Amino acid sequence: MKLIIGSRGSKLALWQANWVRQKLQATGYETEIRVIATAGDKLPESPLTSSGVKGLFIKEIEEALLKDFIQLAVHSLKDLPVDQPEGLDVAAVPAREDARDVLISRDGRKLEGLAPGSRIGTSSLRRASQLRSLRPDLEIVPMRGNLDTRIKKMARGDCEALALAAAGVHRLGLGDRVAEYFSPDQMCPAPGQGALAIEIRRGDRITRQAVVPLTDLATRLAITAERAALRHLGGGCRTPIGAFAAVTGNTLTMTGMVASVDGAKIIRSQVEGEANHPEALGAQLARRLARQGAETLLAGC
Repeated sequence: MKLIIGSRGSKLALWQANWVRQKLQATGYETEIRVIATAGDKLPESPLTSSGVKGLFIKEIEEALLKDFIQLAVHSLKDLPVDQPEGLDVAAVPAREDARDVLISRDGRKLEGLAPGSRIGTSSLRRASQLRSLRPDLEIVPMRGNLDTRIKKMARGDCEALALAAAGVHRLGLGDRVAEYFSPDQMCPAPGQGALAIEIRRGDRITRQAVVPLTDLATRLAITAERAALRHLGGGCRTPIGAFAAVTGNTLTMTGMVASVDGAKIIRSQVEGEANHPEALGAQLARRLARQGAETLLAGC
């Protein structure tokens, strides 16, 4: 049986799909990648804040999966809504890449070295709000497109710097362009950032058997906690939300934040607990953020 892998057509998405393909081929499976255009790909210049992001990069791929047009889908996990369609499962979560955010600038300057009024390009409300808090004198400009497209836009003068996910930068071999890595305390990552999700039909035992060995337990525990926090805070909300968890031994440590869009108010909190109870820990983080005032910021969702 050939396993057909569904993927977006961007350079990064194809890198991710090919990585999964190579892992499956190494264990004896015949595979093929099928490119599926999503709504997010068809609206490359439309600001995500106006179009909404829930399912924007996955809906068409999930529809192909449900119709058995493909046997598995490879997603950036942060693109997956917390509630999946009936009949689909995330069967495997491989080891996570670097979950942090990075700054790439035209002349290699770090954030503190950028001149007042410099423009930073990002499509993420979460990054934008935290950047405004760190450097309120800078201008945040909407910047969509594939990673290489954004870098070209910066080079032609559309902005002086870009805020991006480290994982994508690393996967495309552009780590030497990074001017600065932001710690999770400076810029809390998106839930699931840096991780891949391998999605299958719920009753497909053959594909499940093929992909389950690709799972990394520590990553799965961490992203389960992060997505639990997001679910309890409001999974479809466009208020900037961040959550990052890491496993050390039997301990899971989590950082979370909820912010106003303008960055004037950012609420942060941390929790720690047993790694084998990630759902409970994510819920605990959400409750703590709510008690600290996040409910007010989330009220309009």
